[in-house]
Amino acid sequence: MTELQSRTWITILLTERRPGMKLDKALSCLMALMMVATMLTMTGAVPTPTPSGALLDTRGCHMARFQSLSPRELQAFKRAKDTFEESLLLKDRSCSSRLFPRTWDLKQLQVWERPMALEAELALTVKVLRTMSDSALGAVLDQPLHTLHHIHSKLRACVSAQPTSGPRPQGHLHRWLHRLQEATKKESQSCLEASVMSNLFRLLTRDLKCVASGDQCA
Repeated sequence: MTELQSRTWITILLTERRPGMKLDKALSCLMALMMVATMLTMTGAVPTPTPSGALLDTRGCHMARFQSLSPRELQAFKRAKDTFEESLLLKDRSCSSRLFPRTWDLKQLQVWERPMALEAELALTVKVLRTMSDSALGAVLDQPLHTLHHIHSKLRACVSAQPTSGPRPQGHLHRWLHRLQEATKKESQSCLEASVMSNLFRLLTRDLKCVASGDQCA
């Protein structure tokens, strides 16, 4: 029972008590009502404010399960990466820059920024791999693409659940999002493929794990 509710009940009991009803009896009634309200709140019969984290879960954000992928899923990604590296796609390639530099580390971002960075990273990865699936690598990319699509759909729910009135991306996050947005305009398809493949296991075992761990990633 809130302070306002308590005052309301005091007013009611003091102004509307029957003739001959003593003040002590009125206050006793008030104490009894407050005890009943407390018991109902503790047992869940009265709605209580929901923590922001719980609200996020009710909107479809369930990332904790992705703190580690299964050995079977990781093996599918390794097979695709090995097949790519053994192909001729790595020859005669001249790329202007590293799309995912060594300084790319989601721990540098605030907790609320990390899902946004990972979502952009995943979106580009899925887009590039989908294009590659039309090549000779198509067979080995089926399972990795299926897994990435699933993760991406869950991550998009997390990002969309964040308040739209929140702070705008700045600093590292702003630069990283801009870099990924411009990548398809500045880099050749072959360089995009090389960047995405070289970054694949960092995305799966470090960036994804960091976002799935929430504020435990430090």
